[in-house]
Amino acid sequence: MSGRPALTHIGRQGEAHMVDVGEKAETQRTAMAEGFIRMLPETLATILQGNAKKGDVLGTARIAGIMAAKKAHELIPLCHPLLLTKVSVEIEPDEALPGLRVTALARVTGKTGVEMEALTAASVACLTIYDMAKAVDRGMTISGIRLVEKTGGKSGDYKADA
Repeated sequence: MSGRPALTHIGRQGEAHMVDVGEKAETQRTAMAEGFIRMLPETLATILQGNAKKGDVLGTARIAGIMAAKKAHELIPLCHPLLLTKVSVEIEPDEALPGLRVTALARVTGKTGVEMEALTAASVACLTIYDMAKAVDRGMTISGIRLVEKTGGKSGDYKADA
């Protein structure tokens, strides 16, 4: 297979299965993901001024992202439930988009990584922003959801664009 690692969630017959992490060592694992939501400049101004009809868009999106990270195993088949030790969601305006950049961090001391939790947090935070501001801008677009970096575990560290 051209030097690439095999897919761990696929059995010999091609069937899906949950990976057994029972023999793996517990280590501290961290993942950071990001996503972007592009919108009209007026929509960004409305959100930043706190004038959205549904209330505090950024605060609600942060909470939604954190809650989503805690439920990643319920949303993604074969994802292990984790006892997360930290989840944070930061949302920053990006006038160049125009829009918002969402950064999510997830951390655990455990036997499997937290990439899916960070990616889920970033995704749901972006979706929440869309939901809360769609009345004024249905043309918003969500893009660039990706893993930015991860540390810990057998596979080692990863940094995007490095």
